[in-house]
Amino acid sequence: MKYTENEISLLKTHHFEMWNLVQTQVNRSFQALERADANLAREVLSREKYVNAQELVVDHHCENFIALYAPVAVDLRFVISLLKITNNLERIGDFAESIALFVFKHLKEPLPKELWKALKMDNMMHTAQEMLSVARTSLTAGKSDDCGKILAMDDILDEINARAVSVLAGYIRSHPDAAEDMLYTSAVIRRIERIGDRVENIAEDIVFFIDAKELRHLKDLDQPAG
Repeated sequence: MKYTENEISLLKTHHFEMWNLVQTQVNRSFQALERADANLAREVLSREKYVNAQELVVDHHCENFIALYAPVAVDLRFVISLLKITNNLERIGDFAESIALFVFKHLKEPLPKELWKALKMDNMMHTAQEMLSVARTSLTAGKSDDCGKILAMDDILDEINARAVSVLAGYIRSHPDAAEDMLYTSAVIRRIERIGDRVENIAEDIVFFIDAKELRHLKDLDQPAG
């Protein structure tokens, strides 16, 4: 039992090292976007390889744990959930990299303040960051109580993303020369929304690990057929 506990502790250590990397990548990509900071964007791009490498480390330890200890019940749910969470974190890192690439290649100056405000960018970025923080706290504490908050916050991102199209279309009508930049901006907003989707996946994995409940596709089941 002691060996199992030690291995789980080691797994958690490697996993949260990856979580630290990804959370830093997201925060810095958002800062780069707000400031049009090419140097900060370059830093995010250069660190992406560390996120990918850490994913391999976590996956390796999870696979070894399954092979050596044949876990059951809560230990098995923990390892399965950790593999899924790690994959979602890697994808979040990819989205942060994509935002940084937009800043580095295309954003020469910050978005106009009025447009930034109309798009609710501060709210969107803060919500995505808060979702990541709440998910990490839930996993660390081994409590799923706050996972419902994550699902509610994802609805905020979905709403902001949905209305961004009309905001950007209106800006293009007034500033036709900025059409290409607005298309890139739309893609960035979509990536922030996708970060929220991935954190929502993580919240569902945490509930599965802690409560042995499967939440995936429940939203689909709630929707009327056809």
